[in-house]
Amino acid sequence: IERIPKEYIRPEEERPSIGDIFAEEKMDGGPQVPTVDLKGINSEDLEVREKCREELRKAAVDWGVMHLVNHGIPEELTGRVKAAGEGFFGQPIEEKEKYANDQATGNVQGYGSKLANNASGQLEWEDYFFHCVFPEDKADLSIWPKTPSDYIAATREYAKQLRALTTTVLAVLSLGLGLEEGRLEKEVGGMEELLLQMKINYYPKCPQPELALGVEAHTDVSALTFILHNMVPGLQLFYEGKWVTAKCVPNSIIMHVGDTVEILSNGKYKSILHRGVVNREKVRVSWAVFCEPPKEKIILQPLPETVSEADPPRFPPRTFAQHIKHKLFRQTDQEGADTPKPDE
Repeated sequence: IERIPKEYIRPEEERPSIGDIFAEEKMDGGPQVPTVDLKGINSEDLEVREKCREELRKAAVDWGVMHLVNHGIPEELTGRVKAAGEGFFGQPIEEKEKYANDQATGNVQGYGSKLANNASGQLEWEDYFFHCVFPEDKADLSIWPKTPSDYIAATREYAKQLRALTTTVLAVLSLGLGLEEGRLEKEVGGMEELLLQMKINYYPKCPQPELALGVEAHTDVSALTFILHNMVPGLQLFYEGKWVTAKCVPNSIIMHVGDTVEILSNGKYKSILHRGVVNREKVRVSWAVFCEPPKEKIILQPLPETVSEADPPRFPPRTFAQHIKHKLFRQTDQEGADTPKPDE
């Protein structure tokens, strides 16, 4: 096709901010998403360890998003995860449709192309596959792709290793708030209840990329989000009033602080507004894993230690399910995604 259907065309006031992602990724000026080297995160050398942890905390405070390198997950494994996901999307549509989800009945796991409840009513230029990957007893393997044959093994192993990385990151962020290191993990559900949900995003080539978005502007509701991608640029962050394009850093995992950690930290750690941009030349694929607290069991609110007279609670108490509802409701009467409300 040469023109995109009108359901995909973004509102006029949003379009001037959508540029050529390849040109923008090459630009060196202006703010850049921080890269944090995790090599020394558990070093025996106190100085090395503290320097590494401080860089992670600083990136979470200033940006709420970062490229993690030397994260400890072998390149061989991330390569298998990518090959399996690309293999699934490379199949004929009839094969993928066997895994179709059914939003009308509340079944969001599986293959789809339209996300319900996006803020503007426009469609996003993507297909996706969504499923729970950890804890293993909560993952429904019957809906995982059987082809490619390595999909289940690679994805399970990756989820397990990512879960260990989650513990490490949450420990550093806890210490950064002056809390004991296991506190944030406990507050988001611990090993039993924190869910890891994977969404593989497949962004086809787009004939009019200046009119569409792969994913519209949003903040993640998760505690943390980890993203792998196929080295095609597309992620943009709304930083200091401007859209900043994330560079592609080899062998990195992008990590976002989500709303859940922003709320628990009373806004000390940021959940940054971001979006996905598409292009006409290359397919972009990303593997996002959202670490989510249980929907009803935990009340999300600023931890007492993060609140003071000078810094009163910025967020009202809500369950995770209520927070999601509040965001969807609020976003339907938002005046366009480029003017985020401060607490979204």
